[in-house]
Amino acid sequence: MIRVGVIGATGYAGAELVRILYGHVEVDITVITSRQYAGAPFDQIYPAFAGVVDLVCEEFSADAVADRADVVFTALPHKLPMEIIPGLVERGLRVVDLSADFRFRDPALYEAAYQPHTARDLLKQSAYGLSEVYADAVRTAPVVGNPGCYPTSVLLPLIPLLKAGLIDPKTLVADAKSGVSGAGRSPSVGSLFCEVAESFKAYKVGVHRHNPEMNEVLSREYGKPVRITFVPHLAPMSRGMLSTLYAGLTRSATPEKIRACLTDYYRGRPFVRIHPEGRMPDTRFVRSTNYCDIGFTVNEADRRVILLSAIDNLVKGAAGQAVQNMNLMFDLDETTGLDAMPAPL
Repeated sequence: MIRVGVIGATGYAGAELVRILYGHVEVDITVITSRQYAGAPFDQIYPAFAGVVDLVCEEFSADAVADRADVVFTALPHKLPMEIIPGLVERGLRVVDLSADFRFRDPALYEAAYQPHTARDLLKQSAYGLSEVYADAVRTAPVVGNPGCYPTSVLLPLIPLLKAGLIDPKTLVADAKSGVSGAGRSPSVGSLFCEVAESFKAYKVGVHRHNPEMNEVLSREYGKPVRITFVPHLAPMSRGMLSTLYAGLTRSATPEKIRACLTDYYRGRPFVRIHPEGRMPDTRFVRSTNYCDIGFTVNEADRRVILLSAIDNLVKGAAGQAVQNMNLMFDLDETTGLDAMPAPL
């Protein structure tokens, strides 16, 4: 059995990790930590787990975690992971980090969007955890920087088409909508019920921190600088994410080539589902799953492809992809613990 620790288990992503890992046949959750709820039973914080999860939250101690775990998930706010992960790696642990601290290859890009990076040497050894694209790097990395939810929903449809030369990198636009859980569990005015219900709004237009993350990955895959116009929106739902992507087509692109490109790229990758013609993704059908559903249509008159992708922002956009990466790191079938049947409604 793989001994697992979840650092920061009481946030939304941390709780999803506990939910998924508790049903993982190859995993034993040996330690969960929480600064705010140290000493509290987990089912006291999340009553949904009453009678199922009997774990108790602890204060974080690197030595205690190293003694009891083989791999650690850090579900903490940005900056905290870079302070504790080097010590965990030195103690022989492998780490999947759900913050942005180890997502960037270029520390200058991270620092421009967040704060000074205090673990630059370890950043060089980390892998970007977009599982379907960087599986080989994930398998051997000591630290995996789990992608953001918006980048996951945007990059998976775009990367195959960009690499195949079917879309013009100068024309990329992403219009994305997220459920309120994407803002995390810490209380704020912007996520109050009365601020969100019966409302739909854009936020952080042109300055969202996930934009440079997407630019770096798209540039890496294309081989030249790429910048995507990205506008996030807050939707009045608890979880789910729908991204609508627009791109100009190159001369060689046809609907048939686009479908073949996406189908071939993700062949054998069970969590990416390419929808048939005429059917578009819906957040309902990926809820609480690790799927990314992709559909598209081509506007021939404007020579533009419109792609849509749907994910659960807490699963494929966070905890589920993190477990998928752990499976890759430990040479398990990547679907292990993630193969729950989707709900029809």
